[in-house]
Amino acid sequence: GTIHLFRKSQRSLVGKLTHEFRLVAADRRSWKILLFGAINLICIGFLLMWCSSTNSIALTAYTYLTIFDLFSLVTCLISYWVMMKKPSPAYSFGFERFEVLAVFASTVLAQLGALFILKESAERFLEQPEIHTGRLLVGTFVALFFNLFTMLSIKNKPFAYVSEAASTSWLQEHVADLSRSICGIIPGLSSIFLPRMNPFVLIDIAGALALCITYMLIEINNYFAVDTASAIAIALMTFGTMYPMSVYSGKVLLQTTPPHVIGQLDKLLREVSTLDGVLEVRNEHFWTLGFGSLAGSVHVRIRRDANEQMVLAHVTNRLYTLVSTLTVQIFKDDWIRPTLSSVPIANNILNLSDHHVIPMPSLKAADNLNPVTSTPAKPSSPPPEFAFNTPGKNVSPVILSNTQTKPYGLGFNHGSVPYSSVLNQGLGIPGVGAAQGFRTGFANVPSRYGTNAHGQPRP
Repeated sequence: GTIHLFRKSQRSLVGKLTHEFRLVAADRRSWKILLFGAINLICIGFLLMWCSSTNSIALTAYTYLTIFDLFSLVTCLISYWVMMKKPSPAYSFGFERFEVLAVFASTVLAQLGALFILKESAERFLEQPEIHTGRLLVGTFVALFFNLFTMLSIKNKPFAYVSEAASTSWLQEHVADLSRSICGIIPGLSSIFLPRMNPFVLIDIAGALALCITYMLIEINNYFAVDTASAIAIALMTFGTMYPMSVYSGKVLLQTTPPHVIGQLDKLLREVSTLDGVLEVRNEHFWTLGFGSLAGSVHVRIRRDANEQMVLAHVTNRLYTLVSTLTVQIFKDDWIRPTLSSVPIANNILNLSDHHVIPMPSLKAADNLNPVTSTPAKPSSPPPEFAFNTPGKNVSPVILSNTQTKPYGLGFNHGSVPYSSVLNQGLGIPGVGAAQGFRTGFANVPSRYGTNAHGQPRP
């Protein structure tokens, strides 16, 4: 290939972020989000100054909700960026998990802010400072107006999905009973309060109500401790609202199977296992890739005569209704039937009048191993019943022709062996002679074992 002497240096992290930001800013839909983000920064600046002038920690806790709105706007920009990006070799599943990571980081940071408020409130109980109410009510309404206007004007897809899919918070559960009572009196409000209120709108209204109560009690009785109590209430409501969302997005990051689709997945897998040619479905794994999208992989074992492409098409068609990104591995059955090989045997191979039989070594030389079962056997135990008249497995009889030439390297005694000595060594009929005999190792051969004393064939 071409040798480049002066390669262009790789782009830095700041350069990459700038390039991606320009890509998002090129879309007109993101201009509205950028405008709300700029207004949010200005609003946060004014609220932090008013928190310092009023010395109210309750207003500081409520200002953290405005900072959370800034995080939600950044998450919305990331959602637009994910829709523009296409899968790459490094990110073969796409960039949907960046949305999940943004939601998880935003909710965790909001909970950390709530813990910081709880820590500061505990210190204020020991020494309660004086609270100035000059700008307390103004800051409350400014923050409430901007938070509600941002939540209702910007369609934040990731947070909208999480708020519906995650479990209800304790604040939503307590308000749900009150909402049913109100909707029973005024049915027209059922579309707003039922089945459950938006958690972000609910916490904004509850926090503003707590600040209004604080303002009235301080103005009437100079009861400054109520500011610390309101800060603790806002912090607990923030923590209780964000915790279920953090748990849900964390499970998505851990690639767990969503509980609400387990029953549907089991039903689809049972249908796949009944398809023609499918023998087994195993190693299945399904997880949430992003908000509303599932990914999965499965191994399917099929018959050897089945059509792989046909089975793959049917399996994909069944699972694609629920799993958008699916990987199916098809492999055929590898079970092979064992075959037995036989060797032709001569008709006169066992005629003892024409052959010499060499005595076989005893079982002790083979470490007392049974040639049939390959397990240690006692010297006094008889051979197994299924060993009679069956081919040998480990020990084969050695039969030499009746010639005068002595085989080299064997070291056996050569010459004619009387038939009676053969029987005494247990090499005739199995079970006769020694304590444990040997099998002939052959079956289906003529029953000629020699001649008797009268010269007639022995049966």
